[in-house]
Amino acid sequence: MPGLNLSQENPKQATNDLSVAFGGFSAAGIKAENQDAFIAQQPPPVIRKHKGNALCIADGVSCSDDAKQASQLSVTTFINDYYSTPDAWSVKDSVARVLSSLNSWLYHHGKQASYKQNRMVTTFSGLVFKSNTAYLFHIGDSRVYLLRDGKLRLLTQDHSQYVSADKTYLTRALGMDSHLEVDFQSLELQVGDRFLLTTDGVHDVLTNEQMMSVLNRSSESLETLARELCDMALREGSEDNVTAFIAEVESLPIQNIDEVSRQLTALKIPPVLHRGAKIDDFQIENVLHSGTRSHAYVAKHLKTNNEYVLKMPTENFSDDLGYLEGFIREQWIGSRLNSRGIMKIFPRSQFQQKSPFLYHVCEYVRGRTLRQWMYDNPSPSFTEVRHLTSEIISAVRVMQRQSMVHRDLKPENIMVTENNKIKLIDFGTVQVAGLEEIVSPIEDERLAGAVGYIAPEYVLGQKGVHRSDIFSIGVIVYEMLTGELPYKPTLMQRQHATTFSDWQYIRAQKVNKAVPDWIDLAIRKATEPNISHRYHAMSEFLQDLKTPNRQMLSKLQSAPLLERNPIAFWKMLSAVLALIIIIQNIVLFR
Repeated sequence: MPGLNLSQENPKQATNDLSVAFGGFSAAGIKAENQDAFIAQQPPPVIRKHKGNALCIADGVSCSDDAKQASQLSVTTFINDYYSTPDAWSVKDSVARVLSSLNSWLYHHGKQASYKQNRMVTTFSGLVFKSNTAYLFHIGDSRVYLLRDGKLRLLTQDHSQYVSADKTYLTRALGMDSHLEVDFQSLELQVGDRFLLTTDGVHDVLTNEQMMSVLNRSSESLETLARELCDMALREGSEDNVTAFIAEVESLPIQNIDEVSRQLTALKIPPVLHRGAKIDDFQIENVLHSGTRSHAYVAKHLKTNNEYVLKMPTENFSDDLGYLEGFIREQWIGSRLNSRGIMKIFPRSQFQQKSPFLYHVCEYVRGRTLRQWMYDNPSPSFTEVRHLTSEIISAVRVMQRQSMVHRDLKPENIMVTENNKIKLIDFGTVQVAGLEEIVSPIEDERLAGAVGYIAPEYVLGQKGVHRSDIFSIGVIVYEMLTGELPYKPTLMQRQHATTFSDWQYIRAQKVNKAVPDWIDLAIRKATEPNISHRYHAMSEFLQDLKTPNRQMLSKLQSAPLLERNPIAFWKMLSAVLALIIIIQNIVLFR
């Protein structure tokens, strides 16, 4: 079939949510075979919140014998693979990875074909509607239009060139080349927006005015309008397959702070618990932590006798929507990360179908915090520091692959287990690309991260990226080796810093003379205030902690003494000045 609608519910029944209606039509026209294809999917709300509604259209290149297969395979594979990507990924990242993989498969298949006409090449245009935003992606000469306020606007640019007055050839398409370049754009949605996707059999023969006259009809179904566009194109003399696909935004998520507040405060914050107390099917065995922000308890699940850690917010934050949103997000994150280096947070439904209380059921990590480890090991060997750093980086890279930035790496949030392994235990401030795309009326302007460990870009009002976590890891390595921090924390604490020059690095040798230059250089690059001068990858930092970076060492050795060894420079300068004063006094009193 050239067109499929995989909607799993009636969009008109949705309320206070993103709802998009679809309607399409496709026909072979005067050709023997229809090489166009389109598809749409509106999944259930729980999936739609994080992945949105997806739709796409494809036009197989007619010079290929496999054009029909290429177009149909592309739209169905895209939909299936897009909804299989992690919820944490952004739409752009998910689409890019799916299309790149799809393009590689089509191109490889084409290279294996014995004849050029057997190559699998197709145009491809699509949309993902998520929260209040439309994400558009496009390759080839199929098109996407937007009808808003009665006016039709072309959103895409054809990837084609004219070879004569009436003939063009494609410059970009799926399966055409091993390298894929996709046009991406996003725009804010409005209720009533109508998006039109067409193949060249329609838009090459119809004017904007003709298409607009059809799209502006409100009394007919979208499928009827799509059919009318295709029929009109055939009446105007189209000699190609004709496909029109229409999507209309019927409703958008309501950004209502009261509604969000009711959702976040629906569960009660438990009171402070003591050993022997019971909550749901758990009995408290020990109090691990009791602070102003949260409580943590070792608890036994009475039905299985397994031990877990229950993490609960304090009543101090019962009205703090930003904190509560972060607390709930922490469970979402912890339940989706599967790594030995990251504490698991279990779905509540695994233990209790219904509970009036807000808390997390976490993996019980036996060990000590990295802070306690540093107290117990004030002079660790370089081998020990490298081992723990490697463990931390491995865990953070798991988050990085899920498009997450931790933003609050510090010794208190890192556990050293009994077998000397690392586990990250706090995800309350983790930045998730996929969640960032979901519009929320809550604006939490508090800085994420701890004083002394927070990356400078946060303080200067910039958004964090994975290299922001590299800064925090570098600070932790510096502290393991010296017991101190590489920058004076008062700068970050005052939050008055305005430029990167407000961060002045303190050489590790000034605190611990045993730290060699090459390790200090690696830490300094990891903790560069200006993110553009920092390591691009955590693996580069780890490599330079293991093996001297000859290029950085050479640069240091050729640098002026003031930059290479400021302490020695000022000592030498002081000695020279003292000598000058002595000589002046001798001359003066002769």
